Amino acid sequence: MFIPHWRRIMKILMIGGTGRISKAVSEEISNRGHELYVLNRGHNNEVLPKDVKTFTLDIFDEDAVNKALEGYTFDVVVEWFAFTPEHIERDIRLFKGITKQYVFISTASAYQKPLPKLPITEDIPLDNPYWEYSKNKQLCEERLLEAKDDTFNVTIVRPSHTYDETSLVFQLKPGDQFTLVKRMLERKPIVIPDEGTTQWTLTYNHDLASGFTDLLGNEKAYNDIFHLTSDKVYTWNEIVQSFYDALDIEPNIVHIPTDFILKYFPEFEGELLGDKNHDALFDNSKVKSVAPNYKSETEYPDIAKKVIAHFLENPELQTVDKKFEQRYDTLIRDFKNKE
Repeated sequence: MFIPHWRRIMKILMIGGTGRISKAVSEEISNRGHELYVLNRGHNNEVLPKDVKTFTLDIFDEDAVNKALEGYTFDVVVEWFAFTPEHIERDIRLFKGITKQYVFISTASAYQKPLPKLPITEDIPLDNPYWEYSKNKQLCEERLLEAKDDTFNVTIVRPSHTYDETSLVFQLKPGDQFTLVKRMLERKPIVIPDEGTTQWTLTYNHDLASGFTDLLGNEKAYNDIFHLTSDKVYTWNEIVQSFYDALDIEPNIVHIPTDFILKYFPEFEGELLGDKNHDALFDNSKVKSVAPNYKSETEYPDIAKKVIAHFLENPELQTVDKKFEQRYDTLIRDFKNKE
């Protein structure tokens, strides 16, 4: 009797596994009854399902990984922790010969900027000159496509902006996220670049996990490329408004041109010019055609309420990046004085 690939029990190895996207995928894989192994440094493994088998190793210690995996084979290896072509070369040495399918997590930010068309489809070339992160992911993809063969089937997945119940979504965001929550509570202004009307796709991590897991062990996904996002699109004004609604506070927003912002926050050049300042609407028909459990159900404003509650209910998260806020206030003051 034929058993669809998503119902077969597979042995899956994930490199990483505890990040915002990968923890949701770990849970989905476990819920479907697959045998899941995770290789990481063990720093956050309490978020993993209880039945996961772990290799507590540093993927960069190639000799130790080779020794630990001796005698193992896997239906799928999922790589969440490769960012440069050198990382891909390492993985080819480690995993070619012990897995049928290698799944690489790339990024939708690697698509050509400015975009030649909307909605975004997988045939748009990769060429983002603004962001080194995106360029390196492109180089990783190119190396993998050179290495693929009948014994090493490569699947490339390009997520876009994926969130969970702990993640604030802003274009200009400090490392200590509560900094912006505190500003809103204190009625201080929040910056939105330009007019805030750029359309931005947001994907809930558990929605993504449903379609992603369908790609694992799926021969229709072998040696192919898929972006995997949702069909939920918001303007940046709507996204920021969702936090004010969650706090039941009237918004205090200042719109500032990106070029002016970058004089004060040059480290955001790649992220803004290479990603978040462009309309990002995706045609997901390709992944839908091979992933029967694809979902796009969750609305970000519903999760925004949980995000705000997450910060307000956990005092240990209520830290403020004072240097960021000083620059932020200087940016706003100088912009208003210029007007």
